[in-house]
Amino acid sequence: MNSELELQLKTLPADPGVYRYYDKNNQLLYVGKAKNLKKRVLSYFNKNQAGSRTRVMVSKINRLETTVVNSEYDALLLENNLIKAHKPFYNVMLKDDKSYPWICIKNEDFPRVFMTRNRIKDGSEYYGPYAKVRPAKILLDTIKHIYKIRTCNLNLSPKKIAEGKYKVCLEYHIKNCEGPCEMLEMKESYDKKIDAIRGIIKGDFRIAKEYLIEQMMSLAENLEFESAQMIKERMDLLDDYQHKHTVVNPSIHDVDVFGMTSDETAAYINYFKIQNGSIVQSFTTEIKKILEESDEDMLEEAMIEIRQKFNSDSKEILIPFHLSVEIPNVKLIVPKVGDKKRIVELSEKNAKEYRIEKLKQVQIVDPERHTNRIMAEMQKLLRMPVEPRHIEGFDNSNIQGTNPVSACVVFKDGKPSKGDYRIFHPKTVVGPDDYKTMEEVIYRRYKRLLDEGDALPQLILIDGGKGQLSSAVKSLKLLGLYGKITIIGIAKRLEEIYFPEDSIPLYLDKKSETLKILQRVRDESHRFGVKHHRARRTNSTIKSELDEIPGVGEKTIELLLHKLKSVKRIKESNLEILEEILGKSKGRIVWDYFNPN
Repeated sequence: MNSELELQLKTLPADPGVYRYYDKNNQLLYVGKAKNLKKRVLSYFNKNQAGSRTRVMVSKINRLETTVVNSEYDALLLENNLIKAHKPFYNVMLKDDKSYPWICIKNEDFPRVFMTRNRIKDGSEYYGPYAKVRPAKILLDTIKHIYKIRTCNLNLSPKKIAEGKYKVCLEYHIKNCEGPCEMLEMKESYDKKIDAIRGIIKGDFRIAKEYLIEQMMSLAENLEFESAQMIKERMDLLDDYQHKHTVVNPSIHDVDVFGMTSDETAAYINYFKIQNGSIVQSFTTEIKKILEESDEDMLEEAMIEIRQKFNSDSKEILIPFHLSVEIPNVKLIVPKVGDKKRIVELSEKNAKEYRIEKLKQVQIVDPERHTNRIMAEMQKLLRMPVEPRHIEGFDNSNIQGTNPVSACVVFKDGKPSKGDYRIFHPKTVVGPDDYKTMEEVIYRRYKRLLDEGDALPQLILIDGGKGQLSSAVKSLKLLGLYGKITIIGIAKRLEEIYFPEDSIPLYLDKKSETLKILQRVRDESHRFGVKHHRARRTNSTIKSELDEIPGVGEKTIELLLHKLKSVKRIKESNLEILEEILGKSKGRIVWDYFNPN
């Protein structure tokens, strides 16, 4: 296994999707689907992998590609399309155009609604495809329970109905049909039902639910509770289908889709080719930034290059934001809602997953480059004049004002430098006053660094909102450091980032690496402060018991605890040990106190 493939295996996403294996000549070996890409792909490289054919294929794998999709169902469809398009050597079970069923609303008078694997260009509407037959059958069964529509294949033209060519059949007598063949149901009423059915298939369940609720309430009022319960079960079935299943819209035909994400060093662009509502091509690439190119510039260049690469002549391109470029005879669309919007979002998701995978690989292979990129990102997002190579974070810990401590943690190049951590015990503050405590601690910390000529941080992070931040700023102003060091506050509730003299907080993307580092600094300062606060509170409790011994002062107590570690061991010590530690006089006092008899 080569090093590139080994890296790819370490950074696979755990999402549903499709994977593709290539040999050293860049020939596609195999296309597969997975509910969890990471688990499925890694299983091929298990030493206990059964089957000689699989072992032979794995031995030929030189690299792999993945495409993330929203669900296992979408992975099935994409796998099917890729196999048909590329015919990989190891995919022997190739699927033809009849692989998946569709729901058809027939183009005819009094339209039938049925499932088919044959799509005929006769003006009928087709919805799907469905990866499994069962969901389509459940949906059709639900529709037929809600709306009584015909199942016969008679030609119900107005002329033949008027001539009385047909008679109602058994379906009418068992109340599954309302008899349009004898004009017992008018076309206007029937078409309203078809409109509602069309809405259900597309995912709009409002009209159907209103109809069911009306039926259920009417039955309940007439004390027909069993029938009302049956309607309730149909509503539950409709809800379940609505939540679990997404219909692919086949009206989206011959469309190019581009999604992208970017950082300080590169843009990551995904391309989908859509045919009849299905993804037939998927490609993701990384484009390095040489200068400070905008996202618009990067997408314009990539769009032209990728369309040439795949010989695409689609007349419609879906993109995530507006571009200034115009392509002759091609419409550039930024969808706002609906199926097209969801396809663009899926393309963007693939670009983001690809970026994450690449960054993980860089972190393993080139940690220095990884650090440089994060530092550059932090500098830009936090509006700093320099990169925050040295960060110091502060947090106060106390319970009801007792045993207060303030923690200072130090991060260098985004990683904790634990040897530089410091704990402060407030000297001038009485009671639980976070603002005064922060003011004192910041002053003491940086007064000492200035006096000793030590390096100052580029960024100070205060755990708290505007109040704590303002207190820290006071001390920096007294020391002449305000404006020379960037200082910010982070509030826990919504992770707001506060800047001095700015009432509007900054909200960073929840997945931003800058936010993750700030959260880690904040959490580490809190952990370090709580740890020392607990230790101090414990020591305080112990000392309070030893303080009761007449003639024993604080230094004597500290000496005993240093030597014997706990009050229990002090109580259990014999006279000789106590006299050895404290001398005969004080040793006897302590021994007599715990041994009064």
